[in-house]
Amino acid sequence: MRIENDGLGNIEIPEEAYWGAHTQRALKNFLDTGEKLDKEFIRAYGYVKKAAASLNSKLGFLSREKSDAICKACDELINGTLSGQIVVDPLSGGAGTSINMNINEVIANRATELLGGRKGEYLVHPLDDVNMFQSTNDTFPTAGKMAVIVLLKELVSSVERLQAVLQEKEKEFWSVMKPGRTQFMDAVPISLGQEFGAMAEAISRDRWRLYKVEERIRMVNLGGTAIGTGVAADKRFVLSIVNELRNISGVRVAKAENLIDATQNMDVFAEVHGLLKSLATNLLKISNDIRLLGSGPNAGLGELEFPKVQAGSSIMPGKINPVIPEYAIQLAMSVLAHDVAVNFAVSSGNLELNPFVPLIIHYTLKSLRFLTNAVRSLESYIPKIKANNNKAQENLLKSEAVFTPLITVYGYERVQKWIKRSHEERRNMWDIVAEETGIEISELKTKLLGKHSTGLGL
Repeated sequence: MRIENDGLGNIEIPEEAYWGAHTQRALKNFLDTGEKLDKEFIRAYGYVKKAAASLNSKLGFLSREKSDAICKACDELINGTLSGQIVVDPLSGGAGTSINMNINEVIANRATELLGGRKGEYLVHPLDDVNMFQSTNDTFPTAGKMAVIVLLKELVSSVERLQAVLQEKEKEFWSVMKPGRTQFMDAVPISLGQEFGAMAEAISRDRWRLYKVEERIRMVNLGGTAIGTGVAADKRFVLSIVNELRNISGVRVAKAENLIDATQNMDVFAEVHGLLKSLATNLLKISNDIRLLGSGPNAGLGELEFPKVQAGSSIMPGKINPVIPEYAIQLAMSVLAHDVAVNFAVSSGNLELNPFVPLIIHYTLKSLRFLTNAVRSLESYIPKIKANNNKAQENLLKSEAVFTPLITVYGYERVQKWIKRSHEERRNMWDIVAEETGIEISELKTKLLGKHSTGLGL
């Protein structure tokens, strides 16, 4: 162990640890919830610190030697070498101060080593050097928004591929006629391809909404320091730091027009997460529809055949379950729960700061990863789904809803009487309609079950 002093007194720190006194106290104060900071968030924070050190060197506030050491340490944080040293719980109190300090201390100790010193010697100081002209209140949301942008791009790309997969199924299944269903009850005919086409359309809307929202999330408050006024920061730093960050990271961030607003108001995260919630609801609905259409396979709807990705039961031989749609549903449900937490946190800021920004960013990033996993799983699963044309045709022939078009010729009441007669006499509805109309069953089937029966209008 080594001893450090942070003004509150001495504290023991494991000798091999790159963190310092503030982080060690945070580990005692904030017990481990099992949650872990997203690796993309840690990478983004590394870019923030690297940009600050680079700019402060250019402005003459940091020696070239210190700046180079800090930048090298930041590179190790960015590439993951030091990420295991970021140990503070994501849901820690203090608006993210302990996480910022964890990162400052790790970078400072590693930079000190690079300059020939020992951990705890602080040839590079975590506050005076690494945190120069910064606050948790501007660095933390900035790193969070950068991470959201990166993960949002990954999600949008995955959603685009899922849309394409659903559109392929729309074409493949277009000629598979089946009964539509409303309130779980038989409805008029529809093509299985039309059902998948509707799924693709819903996902298309999600893709477009998520693509457009990046315009709002990229506005950051870096340079605003404590409350957005830029207090204790050189004006040249305030004006230039976002450009420096964009150039170093390659992430298209931009300086917010009102740094005070961007420091105290986190509503953009509520907007982003609201769109994630919309995607989650569509994935949930689509996954449930797929489960229903493939239910059975013998005693259910059975209109889809699921791929055999794994055994479905530890007791029932041969059982295959729709495990991938179930996986996607559980991830989507989790995102819906995250949305409640994020909205509570966004609305619970007070005056110049939102102290719950760690929760806001953590669960937004978690939702992004959950949905990306859900989408990618469905994207690989859906192409393997097959249509059971025979079962779809069998279900269609048994459905009384296929006779709905007859009301335009014979009237609602008359067709309803034929259905009632079919029930009372326990006779096939096709036979009853053929008797009442004088039309051959084969001709009736052509008229009522043909592809034209799913077109627009009569």
